[in-house]
Amino acid sequence: MRELGNKESLAVGFAQCMALIQGSSRSGSTIMAGLFAGQTRETAARFSFLLSIPAIAASGLLELKEAIHKLPQGSLGPLAFGTIVSGIIGYISIWFLLHYLRTHTTGIFIAYRLIVGSAILFMVLSGRLARL
Repeated sequence: MRELGNKESLAVGFAQCMALIQGSSRSGSTIMAGLFAGQTRETAARFSFLLSIPAIAASGLLELKEAIHKLPQGSLGPLAFGTIVSGIIGYISIWFLLHYLRTHTTGIFIAYRLIVGSAILFMVLSGRLARL
C-alpha cells in the first residue's frame, strides 16, 4: 500500500467511475483496475475497500437525514442496532475476502460474472426477461 503511486491511484479512481453504470460492481471494477496497474490482489482489494469508505459514509448520512423524518417513532433504536450489526458483518466479510485473496486467484469471481452475465443475456434475448 505504501508504494501506490499516481498511476495506480488514477487507474483505480477512473474504474470507480464505472460504478455509475447500472449493473457494474464498484469493488470489482476497482480491484480489476488495481490488478491491471500491477498491484497485488490483496493491495488492490484493500485499496478498493478504503475508497468505498467516503462513498458509503456519505450515502448513509444522506439516507439517515431522510429516514429521521420518515421513520415512525421508536424506530431509531432498531435502525442503530441494524447499522452496527451491518458494520460488523461487513468488516468480517472484508477480512474474509482479503484473507481469501492472499492465497487464491480471482478466478471464481470471473467465472461467476461470466455465468450470470451469460444467463441474463440469454434471458433477455429469449424474451424471458424484459430489457430495462
